[in-house]
Amino acid sequence: MMIRALTLVRQPVKNLSLLMLVAAAAGACSINPVSKLPEVTLITVEQEKKIGEEESKKVEQEMGLLDDAALTGYVDAVGQRLVKESPRHDLPHKFHVVDMVEPNAFALPGGYVYVTRGLLALVNTEDELAGVVGHEIGHVAARHTVQRISRQGPFALITNLVSGVTGFFVPVVGNIVGGVGNFAQSLVFSPYSRSQESEADEVGQEMAAKAGWDPVGLATFLATLGREEALLSDGPRKPSFFDSHPATPDRVKNTTKHAKGLTQAKREPISPSHDAFLARLDGLVAGQRAANGIIQGSTYRHPDLNFFVQFPASWNVDNTPVQLAAAPKDGGTAVVLRAVAQGNDPLDGARALEKASKSTLPRTETTTINGLPAARTQVGDSRLKVDLTWIAHGGMIYQIAGIGETRNFDTVRPVLQTVVESFRPLSPDERQNIREKRIRLVKAKEGETVKELTARSQSAWKANQVAVANNLEESDRLREGQLIKITVEEPYAGKQQR
Repeated sequence: MMIRALTLVRQPVKNLSLLMLVAAAAGACSINPVSKLPEVTLITVEQEKKIGEEESKKVEQEMGLLDDAALTGYVDAVGQRLVKESPRHDLPHKFHVVDMVEPNAFALPGGYVYVTRGLLALVNTEDELAGVVGHEIGHVAARHTVQRISRQGPFALITNLVSGVTGFFVPVVGNIVGGVGNFAQSLVFSPYSRSQESEADEVGQEMAAKAGWDPVGLATFLATLGREEALLSDGPRKPSFFDSHPATPDRVKNTTKHAKGLTQAKREPISPSHDAFLARLDGLVAGQRAANGIIQGSTYRHPDLNFFVQFPASWNVDNTPVQLAAAPKDGGTAVVLRAVAQGNDPLDGARALEKASKSTLPRTETTTINGLPAARTQVGDSRLKVDLTWIAHGGMIYQIAGIGETRNFDTVRPVLQTVVESFRPLSPDERQNIREKRIRLVKAKEGETVKELTARSQSAWKANQVAVANNLEESDRLREGQLIKITVEEPYAGKQQR
């Protein structure tokens, strides 16, 4: 639950002078760089920069940045060219690629702008990329991210946007769950209003046109993203661009209309041709990266860390740079796995937790799990219990926390222990059989359809996915030599870029 302070503004205020008095006491009045209208904000520019810097560290930790200097540098070059046309010039901007499967883009206060590799996989032109990045710069320019924080009150700033969920648990459990993921869900994925979306669309398109890109690119990409959402609508729901940027039936139409009224400056694109743009995406992992570990059904395999773990078949599994977490769909139980220390003594994991939580753990017993040194204990209170296991493997100490409600913990504990007992090194065959999908470019033959090219190239994407990813239809006839993005399943050769 986010702490809120200015409760007065949440009550009906009939007297306008009283409202202005409360606003004056709460923060300063400034002119919005985009709307040119006065607004009350609790946050100065310097505070905005500080918040953005702090929260950007959480994005890197909780989501992970793509370790691809060339692709990140390209996105930054597009962003920096757009920023020069922004109505706001009091912030330095930084642009990053998030190592995230889902297609998304977001901005933090202070000019931190992110696109995911899942989004890049769907982009087909530099104009489209400029439209998306320009849209996010538009949110920063119009202070939309700041306005969201301002509405939460100053206590939200003091607590640095961290959820109070850990307050419900004993200190040890609080350290285990750590509030990880709360930031991403609360700030990154909380939606903008329809008026804010329209404003960011227009500002982004205007920046793109002034910087030399076709402003219709944003509308084109929104249409592609809408098709992608529809294509995946029958699968598990994942976060996407439309979570924080709500889609409306007329949004593509409005952005297309607005683009027609803009004049595109005559400037050379950063990528000299369409083929050169697509070449930047060649080799990009589409879907899960083996370097982050692969979830296959209810199993998890990490080739570089060399371990295997299995969860109950019906559980949802979530993999982040910080931890691996799994839980049944009805909640009430969870398993959280993370690396907590280096070394070969599993008791070092218990010592690390005691130090971090400033608590003394109950008696910890040593054991072995699948031949690996391990240690176990249990903590809890009247509401929750946690089985803690530390396993030493490959020079690292892994902590597996099985969490459940105290009232029925004896019932769920066997299930939690089954997960712990499944932890083991990978077999050579398991390691060699790990594969990942990478974007590759295929030259079309004259007159063949997308469906025919998909079959000929043995794409891991189905024909409808290839069509959407290339902004085409399955029945479209292709030109000789036309480059088409497909995906190819390739063996994982070891930790590498992209």
